[in-house]
Amino acid sequence: MVIGVPKEVKPGEHRVALTPAGVAELVRAGHRVLVQQGAGVGSGMGDEEYQAAGATIVPTPEDVFADAELILKVKEPVEQEFPLFRPGQILFAYLHLAAHPGVTQRLLASQVTAIAYETIQEPNGALPLLTPMSEVAGRMSVQVGAQFLEQIHGGRGVLLGGVPGVPPAEVVILGAGTVGTNAARIALGLGAHVTLMDNRIDRLRYLEDVLRGNLMTVVANHHTVDRAVRYADLVIGAVLVPGARTPRLVTEEMVRGMKPGSVIVDVAVDQGGCVETIDRATTHDDPVYVKHGVIHYAVSNMPGAVPRTSTRALTNATLPYVVELANKGLHRAMVENPVLAGGLNVMAGQITHPAVAEAHQMSYTPAAEVLAG
Repeated sequence: MVIGVPKEVKPGEHRVALTPAGVAELVRAGHRVLVQQGAGVGSGMGDEEYQAAGATIVPTPEDVFADAELILKVKEPVEQEFPLFRPGQILFAYLHLAAHPGVTQRLLASQVTAIAYETIQEPNGALPLLTPMSEVAGRMSVQVGAQFLEQIHGGRGVLLGGVPGVPPAEVVILGAGTVGTNAARIALGLGAHVTLMDNRIDRLRYLEDVLRGNLMTVVANHHTVDRAVRYADLVIGAVLVPGARTPRLVTEEMVRGMKPGSVIVDVAVDQGGCVETIDRATTHDDPVYVKHGVIHYAVSNMPGAVPRTSTRALTNATLPYVVELANKGLHRAMVENPVLAGGLNVMAGQITHPAVAEAHQMSYTPAAEVLAG
């Protein structure tokens, strides 16, 4: 199979979809890999490393898309990339289609086969390709939250861990999955008081056992979320419904009741956000805006700010699936591996993931039916 790795063009995105080590594995398996010139520079991976691993370096994205059967990307395509797709081409990337109707429509029109990293789900509920970036984003959320709590950035002027004689900041984390757990671990390590909220009491019970520090666990409902965000200095949105749009747990009225200069970091913005006042995604160049006196951080590609870590973590997770697709071909790989088939979102102009179809109120065709056709 011919596999293409274009340079990411989303603002502030410095990751690349494949490391030189990943290229070497694919080449060793008999495949050809095209890498756009400079694609890995932002992650500290030069063209010479890719060449040494066996990749063919090509100068433009047009060169990548023209020959590749399988396109590996990090983030969803942007406007300038859609004309490069051709019918039947396979796209493997983070897509978050439930929150992006425009991207969904363009992929349908392009007649591509779109496989989303974030909807590949194991029988136990684990999301193996989303987990590494969720770990990064969860840890980063506390870093950026602490930064914007500083008065020089418009925040309340609160030190996350406090000092002897002065209480620490109040950090409220909505969601106790991978993002929330990693955020809690970092916030507790810095000495903050953490309220971790989720509607799964067994998960809260487990985390109360394994996490150490000033932690309080609370079952999430409208009343408890309302109370918690009002006393919070930092609110971290870490809610996820795989493939679907994120439910809005924090209403605008709740935000109005928050302390002036407090901070919201909504990691869930990729899937639409769990805070009602998150009305747009931001970028690393312009990451925040203020509404009702509260600082809103809504960068949709947080791990792109630490690409040397993120790119390696991403390839560690995605490479086995890429190798499987390349070795077996699309149809055989999907039929033999139901976990991989769960990542199929769009194929042959049809939506093949129920949560994406529901989010856009469009018709849904089961993946098995489209593959059989």
